[in-house]
Amino acid sequence: MPDNADKTLAGKTIAVLAADGVEQIELQEPVKALRAEGATVEVISLEPGWIQGFDHLTPDEMIAVDRTLKTTDASLYDGLVLPGGVANPDRLRTEEAALKFVRAFFDAGKPVAAICHAPWILIEAGVAEGRTLTAYKSIRTDLRNASAEVVDKEVVVDDGLITSRCPDDLPAFNAAMIEAFAQPPRRSRRKAASGETRPSAH
Repeated sequence: MPDNADKTLAGKTIAVLAADGVEQIELQEPVKALRAEGATVEVISLEPGWIQGFDHLTPDEMIAVDRTLKTTDASLYDGLVLPGGVANPDRLRTEEAALKFVRAFFDAGKPVAAICHAPWILIEAGVAEGRTLTAYKSIRTDLRNASAEVVDKEVVVDDGLITSRCPDDLPAFNAAMIEAFAQPPRRSRRKAASGETRPSAH
């Protein structure tokens, strides 16, 4: 691994949570960018095998699943990517295992990057409240109703939460994601709000 040692994300393992209907470019381009910086990336889904990627409303490539939510744990990862599409986050937000997986990253102060419709999952997981973020225009009212501050920018970074609006924003999204994923975990806002404290490092 000597040729990988100087990469920004060398030694980091990143989870990408997705299901059928994922906007393919919003999965593949972040994965490519993360691996180029030395990260190990795993696609996590509800079932083993493959998920159907989409180009907007058109079925495109099948994407291999590395692990299922039943066979992995958020503690194994340094960061989380939530790609968009419409059907993908709509399915994931109805699955308690997916919501528990997402909450675990926020509870641990680990960075999360969500694009397009993916912030729907953040709403359902109860982690959007009080956050400043952006998203695809059709779900911004949902985010405001969940007490998030919504802005119309290509990328927004709020204490380890990186959000963007659509595939056109991927260059800015990927750059901000890589920068955030290179940082150590932060103090969890969720635990701070509930009066919990993070355990001391061993």
